[in-house]
Amino acid sequence: MMGLEDVKRFYEILGKLERRVSGRRILAECSKHSGWPTRGVYFFMEHGEERSESGDGLRIVRVGTHSVKTGGSKTSLWNRLSQHKGSTSGLGNHRGSVFRLLVGRALINKESIKCETWESKTTPSPRGVEQYVEIRVSETIGRMPFLWLEVDDAYDIEAGAKLRSYIESNTITLLSNFCTNKSKIDAPSAGWLGYHCTDTKGNLNKKVRESGLWNQDHVDSDRYCPEFLDKLEELVEQMEVAQ
Repeated sequence: MMGLEDVKRFYEILGKLERRVSGRRILAECSKHSGWPTRGVYFFMEHGEERSESGDGLRIVRVGTHSVKTGGSKTSLWNRLSQHKGSTSGLGNHRGSVFRLLVGRALINKESIKCETWESKTTPSPRGVEQYVEIRVSETIGRMPFLWLEVDDAYDIEAGAKLRSYIESNTITLLSNFCTNKSKIDAPSAGWLGYHCTDTKGNLNKKVRESGLWNQDHVDSDRYCPEFLDKLEELVEQMEVAQ
């Protein structure tokens, strides 16, 4: 089964990346001084979410990057990670992070929290219950281990896209269990927080629940380019070995 073999290879490459950067990091323990490439792609895992068909270890639950724009992005990898992390006080802004928004919605449902301002664009800063939810989101995401890969903004002729977009989109599509015409690989645990995720109308968020990822874009695509794994491995091998 091609999909399973590609997922296995993906995790083998991630294993090489983990050794190259001297291990995973925990977001709550990171700062801008932790030593980050200017541009890159990140891969989050979640405790309790184990791989099954593809092997052993934690599965990837979120893939992302920072803004990709023509002419080069002015944002950095750490800019994006810090938005997901939140401030040192534990607060954060889910209006600037889809990752935080989705995790927050799941926590609200799981813990039966009444927070009508969540996702409301008319509330510029956290107040009351929303502030509590933002802190819970920071705690939840902050515990997640993750890996990062340096990827610049170069346009890759073979890929036909900016490298960061190419790696991000193909990784999400490969790992997503959303499409019914694909065999499910490494499905979420029965107690996965993502199963509590809903949309603004209170309907189940199928993209999160069925993909097994804290992502919205690319999860519903049924095609990925297997050759992206060659490029991913090449980028890993180009990373400087952490001392």
